[in-house]
Amino acid sequence: MVFSSLFFLYGFLPACLVFYFLAPNLKLKNAVLLIFSLFFYAWGEPIWVLLLIFSALVDYINGRIISLHHGSWQAKAALLSSLVINLGMLAGFKYLGFVFENLRLLLHAPLPAVNIALPIGISFYTFQTLSYTIDVYWHKTEVQHSFSDFLLFVALFPQLIAGPIVRYADIAAQLSQRQTTLTDAFYGTMRFLCGLGKKVLLANYAGSAATSILSLDPGTLPVVDAWLGILLFAFQIYFDFSGYSDMAIGLGHVFGFTYLENFDIPYTSKSITEFWRRWHISLGTFFRDYVYIPLGGNRRFQLRNLIIVWFLTGLWHGASWNFILWGLYFCVLLILEKYVLKTILEKLPKAVSWFYAFFFVLLGWVLFYYTDLSQGISMYASMFGLSKNALFTQRSLILVLNNLPLICASAIAASGIVARRARAVQARMAGTANTHKYLFGLSCACYSAAMLFLCTVSLVGSSYNPFLYFRF
Repeated sequence: MVFSSLFFLYGFLPACLVFYFLAPNLKLKNAVLLIFSLFFYAWGEPIWVLLLIFSALVDYINGRIISLHHGSWQAKAALLSSLVINLGMLAGFKYLGFVFENLRLLLHAPLPAVNIALPIGISFYTFQTLSYTIDVYWHKTEVQHSFSDFLLFVALFPQLIAGPIVRYADIAAQLSQRQTTLTDAFYGTMRFLCGLGKKVLLANYAGSAATSILSLDPGTLPVVDAWLGILLFAFQIYFDFSGYSDMAIGLGHVFGFTYLENFDIPYTSKSITEFWRRWHISLGTFFRDYVYIPLGGNRRFQLRNLIIVWFLTGLWHGASWNFILWGLYFCVLLILEKYVLKTILEKLPKAVSWFYAFFFVLLGWVLFYYTDLSQGISMYASMFGLSKNALFTQRSLILVLNNLPLICASAIAASGIVARRARAVQARMAGTANTHKYLFGLSCACYSAAMLFLCTVSLVGSSYNPFLYFRF
């Protein structure tokens, strides 16, 4: 089940809200959320919901053991158990086929092909449960004594499928004590509908247009078509993922949970370093806190640590060499910026720094899109005119003109201008008379109704509604 589906918007979510707010106390509210969350996951993965529960049970038990035996061999054994089981599950479901395929090619051995269905969201919820066990071991959070509350933390449907990666310590207090104010509900609804608009009105249309170009043989694309296709894909993946994060954060507020931000207008970055501080923030901080710093961080073997982190970042996104190269590609750029380009970028005009960052991000999306590396190389050749194709054709001009309104709307939305303006107006309204506040609230309500209407019309009239990060 996806947030941007008519069944979720007009069936699942209203039913969940009714039962949740009718529940007389927090214990029953948590029970309602847990039941609906497990149903939400089972809707798409009726068998693998048992794996989700098993993963939660493993780390709940290991957390209790660590708490009871801090500093002893039992605590270390429980931490090791958590690492082995969680990473073992992730490796088995996500990477076993990739390993066998490469061994077969390397050894020329008749190894069997391994095709295991990837449980939805496993890359996210295994990291969440694993971070809990590690934090308990490091004395960074208190142990959870209620398994149902811990399972709720893992299975909460707003962030279950595609994050953001929520750490137990960030919402531990909210599991046992929270309330939803009218302001929270209003903000959460606005944030959800903003994310829904990103997904349905921008990501879906950008994705459909990008697919019509990138599904062709990349070696035959004119230069303009190649750049247009990858630009549209860049908009698709950003609005797809950040839109989902917005919807998750918004739903969290409605139910009284506060999730940390996952995107911060990354396409406005003026360096690759800044881009990765703004893109998929929860994943970046996870690798920083649980891999980079324990390896030594900036104190020792920094280059080694960076290479390991970015190798794992690429591998996390998929069991394919293109993702690994995508991660190492950004690793090289980050190292260059750290040791060579930093002072140069600081002296450049902001527009030039922005162009530099966005240019190399676009080049990175080529590696991300094409799992077949030969196709990715052909795409680079077309983008830089090395394939001897035309600069543009009549079809190129038609494509540009047809997609120009979408590109302009996407560029404005990605720039953050509208969001910053809305926050500024909201801040000014906070200190004004109640009449102005009501007018502001009324205008936001009208915006929300219009957004829901437009998204509904779009979903009814279109069958194209993929979600890219489901496969990760």
